[in-house]
Amino acid sequence: MLRKKKKEEDIYNDCWLYVLLLTTLVILLESIKKYTFNIMGANLTYAIFLLPIEYFIVSYISKKYDYKKAIAAIAISGVMLVCFTAVIAFSLKEQLLLTNVSGEFCGYITSQFVFLLIYFFLMNNTKMPPILVYANYLFSIMVFYIFYTLVYITHINLNHYWLGFLITIIIQGIICIGLVYIDTKIRRGQETNK
Repeated sequence: MLRKKKKEEDIYNDCWLYVLLLTTLVILLESIKKYTFNIMGANLTYAIFLLPIEYFIVSYISKKYDYKKAIAAIAISGVMLVCFTAVIAFSLKEQLLLTNVSGEFCGYITSQFVFLLIYFFLMNNTKMPPILVYANYLFSIMVFYIFYTLVYITHINLNHYWLGFLITIIIQGIICIGLVYIDTKIRRGQETNK
């Protein structure tokens, strides 16, 4: 009994590093969301290149540690998104409106929980076929955009919306191919080097 307890204490739990990484990435995405580039008349934000990585980090936390730590990581990063927005509004002496962050917050939290729920199901009930993992990434990204669009429908230029949506999904789909490849190579559970 003592031997088993000693072995468990030797495993260094570095989950907080990944929670910090996820939180930093969420704040970075919030910071660069206003910087755009143009493709075929559609304005796209540079944040589209980093959004799939958020899902990858949550999948890594879920696979390496557990479901509860992944939920905690999503909750902490979501709260920090709101806090960051409040601090920036205060420091720039702008009025803090809940609508300034509600689209990102609702989209982020909902899509991450949908992603995690499906991912956890795949992890426990299948052999994690790459096509299903890939479909989960894309579906979660689409859920994010649906919630974002619902909140900001009055601020969105609908002339090129569907073109921008399609281009965004294609770009993120290409990024997700590499992330899914790495994701399927990660083993479940913590490993010790002894």
